[in-house]
Amino acid sequence: MADAVVSFVLERLTDSVIQELKFLGGVRDQVQLAQTQLQLMRGYLKDADSRQGESEAIRIWVANIRDAAYDLDDAIETFVLKVASKRNASLLKMFAYICVGGIYLYKIGSEIKKITTKISELRSSLPGDLRESGGDTSFQRQQERRIAYPHIIEPHVVGLAGGTEILATHLIKEKGPRVVSILGMGGLGKTTLAKQVYHHGKVKRHFDCFAWVCISQQCQAREVLEEILTKLISPTNDQRQEIAKLKIDQIAEKLWNTQRERKCLVVLDDIWTSDAWRSLQAGFPMNEETESRILLTTATKKSLRMQAKMVSSSNHSCYPKIYEQKKELGMEMLQHCKGLPLAITVLAGLLARKDTVDEWNTVHKNVYAYIRRGTDLGPDYQGEGYEGVSWLLELSYDNLPYYLKLCFLYLAHFPEDYEIPVSTLTKLWMAEGFISSASSEVMEDVSYGCLSELVGRSMVQVGKHGLSKKIKTCHLHDLMRDLCMLKAKEGNFVHIINYSIASETKETPNGRVQRLAIYLDRTVDTYGPGKDENYGHVRSLLYFIPEYFMNSKVSLQLWSLLKNFTFLRVLKFEGVLGELMLPGEIRNLVHLRFLSIKNSAVSTVPSSIANLVCLQTLNLPGSWNFNIPNRNMFSKMEKLRHIYLPIFRSARDKRQYIFSPKVVNLHTVVNIGIQASSNLDDFVKLTNLRKLGVITFDGGEKKEKGTNIIFKHLHSLSMDSFVEDQAIPWNIVLSCPNIYKLRLLGHITELPEDLMYLKNLTKLTLTYFGNLKDDHLKVLEKLPSLRMFFAWSGNFPAHLVSSEGGFPFLEFLSLHWLKEFKEWKVEKGAMPSLCKLHIERCYDLEAVPDGLQYITTLKELTIEGTRPEFCSRLGEGGEDFYKIQHVQSIIITNIWGKEDWEKMVC
Repeated sequence: MADAVVSFVLERLTDSVIQELKFLGGVRDQVQLAQTQLQLMRGYLKDADSRQGESEAIRIWVANIRDAAYDLDDAIETFVLKVASKRNASLLKMFAYICVGGIYLYKIGSEIKKITTKISELRSSLPGDLRESGGDTSFQRQQERRIAYPHIIEPHVVGLAGGTEILATHLIKEKGPRVVSILGMGGLGKTTLAKQVYHHGKVKRHFDCFAWVCISQQCQAREVLEEILTKLISPTNDQRQEIAKLKIDQIAEKLWNTQRERKCLVVLDDIWTSDAWRSLQAGFPMNEETESRILLTTATKKSLRMQAKMVSSSNHSCYPKIYEQKKELGMEMLQHCKGLPLAITVLAGLLARKDTVDEWNTVHKNVYAYIRRGTDLGPDYQGEGYEGVSWLLELSYDNLPYYLKLCFLYLAHFPEDYEIPVSTLTKLWMAEGFISSASSEVMEDVSYGCLSELVGRSMVQVGKHGLSKKIKTCHLHDLMRDLCMLKAKEGNFVHIINYSIASETKETPNGRVQRLAIYLDRTVDTYGPGKDENYGHVRSLLYFIPEYFMNSKVSLQLWSLLKNFTFLRVLKFEGVLGELMLPGEIRNLVHLRFLSIKNSAVSTVPSSIANLVCLQTLNLPGSWNFNIPNRNMFSKMEKLRHIYLPIFRSARDKRQYIFSPKVVNLHTVVNIGIQASSNLDDFVKLTNLRKLGVITFDGGEKKEKGTNIIFKHLHSLSMDSFVEDQAIPWNIVLSCPNIYKLRLLGHITELPEDLMYLKNLTKLTLTYFGNLKDDHLKVLEKLPSLRMFFAWSGNFPAHLVSSEGGFPFLEFLSLHWLKEFKEWKVEKGAMPSLCKLHIERCYDLEAVPDGLQYITTLKELTIEGTRPEFCSRLGEGGEDFYKIQHVQSIIITNIWGKEDWEKMVC
């Protein structure tokens, strides 16, 4: 991990940083010297990282290098911030600052010089075994272990017969695919499946010649092409010597022609990168009709789903009771494998040599350790791929570029089984500085691309997808999380204080802590790490808090920490109830880039928050009572990209906050107040907005003209209007032609036909709307991409007709608390894709529509808070049962009588 940290710091010491120091020669020279020393050191760090467990000397040496790199980063950034604060001053003031600040310049120069000297001394004190190895030997050893030998067939392979037949059939088809791929995370069984196909009878009879090659992570194209050619043509010794003299293009041509002339099967096992494939592609006739085929295995985002059975060598027919006990233990242990075939193989290998129930119980108690390390397997299994899963997963980690290593290790902050919001995660990576982008790239897109790459490498698993099919949440496979935690602990990347476990089991930090995650518990009063010199350089502080957590002591203890955590880049403190306040000392966190106190009972922010000029993300509580004392508070925050303001506060105060004129990269603005007469001209420079939430308040004469601005990047728009009889300003909606999500709260008198041009609109929510007429809904029926429609608390037409062909792609419809809504007719062919229908508190609705019987896609119907007579019609034998009898899930709850309804309304 030190290798990743050093690479990260070197990336940040770019010319742009040096430019800040160009007038300050002494400091600039010291930075460049430190940069050189780190570059010279980096060659040994990859091997040193992987060998920390072999020697305490190596571990200490690596830790010192890592800390020195962080020190350099902190010192330079602190200095650059001071220089930048004077950047806009006149030359005279700048000169005066340099003169008056001479003592500080000397101090910072001395500090950088001290760090540089330390790095130089560490390079001179390189442990002898690292110096002799020349670096990367451990990586090479792992690479050798990864090689698969096609002639060795694994015993007891189960669950692959179906996949083997399918792949074999594809390979021997006359018009079959030229390349067949086996995809999935490390340990999933890709190579095992490929071997079964390689030795399949149909395959052996169909092809004339065969070649199996393992592609190393450092793919040497010439060597690989020569190896394939040699295996396909079986050359004599003289021919081998001739081939050895050929250039790579000549070898590629010879290999190309061989595959055109004969039926060849080439297996490329374990390709890690697209670059590796591109380097080999010249040797394969991809664009010609040939009977040769390629079978490749690689780790990608699509995991294979396989079924496996636990294999036991016990004679269970003689001992049925023992067999049942083992079977129960085995099934429980199998759950820990989470469907990973390599883990199942390791576990089966362990248990095959355990005869007694007590021995099985011993494995059961420490099942994760056994699976990871392959402990106590016995001599018959060593060297046969039963070493455990950790080494294979670790190989995937070692193959990551440095920035992805850092992104992956950051996942160690999150508790087990935690569904991680991708939107938050990508912002945290950006705040830590892991994400760099060229001027033409959007940083959020680069950050999301890093997540996609980790998913593509099968390091991270997808939880949920959003409306635009982007990944919304993610998590780690349990065994991958073990690797993540192991590597994070090994490199002191993050320290976790978990108050949900006994205090005697908590670990003290082993060296300087760079990042801190605190898991709170309701039963403990002390929630901070305490005073410890190891916490002086914390860059990231994330609290994970139980739901409905109320404890004001947490606030007091957190704020006391802020006096010492002056290098913080990230502070996440969400979901704490009770009397809380944000202290003025927050002004000292000048490095802070991410601050989130959402869902916490913080009532105000101090004016000193304006000092946080590096902030990229600011997420404030959504409370009505939250107070922002100064509307100029954000005017100096030039790097703001995402800001979430309090709900309703803008409208109540009729206050428009002032942002810096240099804030051109704002992507998210939520709950910003504008006049009802506005046409968003105030946002003229914010054309990169992707998410916008506005609250309109009264003021000024309404403008009839349309907006002149087109927000082509905006994907999500929310508009809340509390102006009586003031209609939703449709000119603003129509200035966002590419939105996916639209939420409107307020008076609606019309739905313009131009809404049909919102071709990407997928989710629509209407709340507290006025009298919506039937012809208005005809407009909504024509939206070409609408999949989710929520109508909440408004006046619906008394008699509503859903037309044939209307809402062609609608999947989820929610009707909630709609007044005067009595009769609903659904014509045959309407809503042909509807899957879920939710009806709640529509007290006047007399019956579900007859046309529901024609919607065969409807799988779930939920009805809540309606009259008893309405619900009785839907029961089996009821007069409306025929309309919904095909629906798989019907949930009816909270049946209200007339008195209940009248009380609720009053």
